[in-house]
Amino acid sequence: MADKITLTLDEIESRSAAALHGHGAGDWQAATVARAVVRAEETGNIICGLYYLESYCKQLASGRVKGQVDPEVIQRRPGAVTVDAKLGFAQPAFARGLPFAVAAAKANGIATLGIAHSHTCTSLGFFTEQIAATGLIGIGFTNASAIVAGPGGKLPTIGTNPIAFTLPGENGPAMHADFSTAAVALGKITMAKAAGEAIPLGWAVDKDGTPTTDPEAALGGSLVSAAAYKGWALGLLVEFLAAGLTGSVNSLDVKGLKAENGPPHDLGQTYILIDPACHGGDLQGRIARVAEHIANDPEVRLPGAHQRAHRHTVEVSKALWESVLALG
Repeated sequence: MADKITLTLDEIESRSAAALHGHGAGDWQAATVARAVVRAEETGNIICGLYYLESYCKQLASGRVKGQVDPEVIQRRPGAVTVDAKLGFAQPAFARGLPFAVAAAKANGIATLGIAHSHTCTSLGFFTEQIAATGLIGIGFTNASAIVAGPGGKLPTIGTNPIAFTLPGENGPAMHADFSTAAVALGKITMAKAAGEAIPLGWAVDKDGTPTTDPEAALGGSLVSAAAYKGWALGLLVEFLAAGLTGSVNSLDVKGLKAENGPPHDLGQTYILIDPACHGGDLQGRIARVAEHIANDPEVRLPGAHQRAHRHTVEVSKALWESVLALG
């Protein structure tokens, strides 16, 4: 397409790291965040890729995220690892704590990794797939700024509060999912507004609690939970696991994630790491049994089975890439 250009993943990574470093991030901190940006672009998760880079840079410049802090690993119990991100990026904090959590899970059969007081982690699945790459099951939870109202309500109370999980397979992830407990990710609303497009009915309500297709009215109102009360309950569970276990803030106490100024996000993430062998079961065999059955139903697939990966190039909007170059 005329408005798209083809870029290598290496180009995206180097330019992203340069932009982050130029706005105040340390070398290794910028490198870990840039890898997350690249992975999002590689898998087609554009909301968490270059689309977010300008926000990262502006918030580095304003001091809303601390780009040079050194995360601190704390292990209060054999199976519990906590990393204090010190109001810095989530990616460096996770990188610092992952080896300790993996060792704990392999020693104990299961472990938890809590990331406390961090910036938004953006793509939660980026982290659970790293857990699965070590041969462990990875399950993750994080909260966000309050934008979701309870069923029938109108007051934003929790964030889009995603859940992600990755099951290891013999040749990469056997199953991978990363989804909001809201009907839709907030980024899809903001992108619709920027494009001057309507949103589907069932995504959001306006400030009075009336369902709307206007993205501006949605942003002034609330998103709704996926699957009504079921998604609402899951969103609350995520809230309490992410904020409650790590001592980070509730969604109610986080200003807009992409706002240039304001207090640091101070968010939390909680990950559960499970060794598939710890109970003497047969995870791979059970996955294979279901996968063989699904293969007979062409329109159905295991989540993550067709996830795009291991590409060397991606297509990016010219306008977006020009903004990235300007940041650098």
